[in-house]
Amino acid sequence: MAAPCRVACLQLNSGNDLTANLAVVTSMTREAAGNGARFVLMPEYALMMDGSGRVMRERALDASGAPALGELQRLARELKLWLLVGSLTVRTEEERIANRSFLLSADGKVIATYDKIHMFDVTLPDGKVIRESSAYRPGDRAVVAETPWGRLGMTVCYDLRFPGLFRTLAQAGAHIISVPSSFQRQTGKAHWHALLKARAIENECFILAPAMCGDHPGNRQTYGHSLVIDPWGEILAAGGEAPEIVYAEIDPARVAKVRGMIPSLEHDRKYAAPASA
Repeated sequence: MAAPCRVACLQLNSGNDLTANLAVVTSMTREAAGNGARFVLMPEYALMMDGSGRVMRERALDASGAPALGELQRLARELKLWLLVGSLTVRTEEERIANRSFLLSADGKVIATYDKIHMFDVTLPDGKVIRESSAYRPGDRAVVAETPWGRLGMTVCYDLRFPGLFRTLAQAGAHIISVPSSFQRQTGKAHWHALLKARAIENECFILAPAMCGDHPGNRQTYGHSLVIDPWGEILAAGGEAPEIVYAEIDPARVAKVRGMIPSLEHDRKYAAPASA
């Protein structure tokens, strides 16, 4: 069984200046490494956050994440830690961009990438309309990757509302699921904690959820409250509403213990769908 790991979730207030955002991420990652973190996670839109789809398209990176991803790869190698780049917006072969999460190993290699599957096409309680699908191309595959602390399932933000994806990841062997997010403030206050705890309990896994916070260009407000939750649903660490680093110790043995007590992943059964009316 792998040894316990100190994780750090970077809670950011990124804007639309990539150079400035990268400097903040670099500084916070160095601080986290100095405090013993071996796995550092960033939120969705880590290096570019603007409510305007046009701005995000115009400033999107190369499909490989270049040139910004290279800086983060060098940082991972220098500090000898694993990095989850919550998401970068990258160009695709069509007009719409992809919202892509990158997992980097301690030697700077890209271990896995995941494109956000579910698009945030919603009307908020105040009547504000957001249509992510107008600017972003949804992904079409679930991703699980190997880490030194167990298998990691990758999701992004709005994916949190789709428990079937989380079940698929857990059934594919995920011991940890990352949920880098820029959760809207209005919905975050109502649902963030409840949904994350439910996903941890249902799938008996660690949930690592680094979050954006504060006000951003393009009239966007995010909730913050980064969370680390254990397989029993216990909140191990929680952030507030301002930029900070949220630390927690995760023990891979905890997953096996909880799954041994309540082996619900082994109890899934196939069943017929209800007859249509």
